[in-house]
Amino acid sequence: TTIKTELKDEEIKPLLEKEYNSNIVKFITQKYFIYSNLDRYQNYYNKNPEKSVEEVITMVNVEADSEFYSNIKETNMSKGNLTLVNKVYKLPDDYQIEDLKPIPIQFAYQGHKITEEVLNHYVQMANAAKKEGLTLIVTSSYRDYDFQKTLYNNYVNKNGKKDADRFSARPRHSEHELGLALDIVTYNSNMENFDKTEEFQWLKNNCYKYGFILRYPEGKEEVTGYMYEPWHYRYVGVEYAKKIYDEGITFDEYYAYYLK
Repeated sequence: TTIKTELKDEEIKPLLEKEYNSNIVKFITQKYFIYSNLDRYQNYYNKNPEKSVEEVITMVNVEADSEFYSNIKETNMSKGNLTLVNKVYKLPDDYQIEDLKPIPIQFAYQGHKITEEVLNHYVQMANAAKKEGLTLIVTSSYRDYDFQKTLYNNYVNKNGKKDADRFSARPRHSEHELGLALDIVTYNSNMENFDKTEEFQWLKNNCYKYGFILRYPEGKEEVTGYMYEPWHYRYVGVEYAKKIYDEGITFDEYYAYYLK
């Protein structure tokens, strides 16, 4: 078996000195192997022998080998449009956005705002969909801390914390607070049935061309911490949206391997 060429000489030597373990070779040859995570891969695999090596690599890379919200860190705001906010990384307590623009009512329900860059790319995307006879409507955009706190607490009171955490972010952990997320539906649909629409299929295949990604794909709840949300689109910029789309992985996975 060939060891990944991405490993540096100083990384290979300690591996050769380790007691032989066939799993080490399996880990090293995985595409998204991260050298510094090797011991965590092994520990997580020992506790979860039913998982494939690929699943182990993914779970450890996105820090889902620990319970969500158990090891919270402040996110790196210098990443700009690539800032990661999830159940591990939170926004600074003093985080605020000043550059917010209203979304025209032909593209959103009334009262929504988002950052100017996101707005410009969303309008381009909505107009492109319109040329194909499809209508995109924003149903949720920027939320400040107080709004997110109230929303989350209401869900907790109604559904309990465990279920609420599957579909609602705790305050300071929401991409909507970051100003880079839009919830998109169409007329005569809602969040529950949006993935049955032509608009959803178009977005799934085309949103990356305008800098957006489907943030919480189907079958990835263990990785992202959130249930499938066909309506939630995250802006990362055209260059990176295409890279993430081409890789076929979540933003959490992409960030861990390429951006962290």
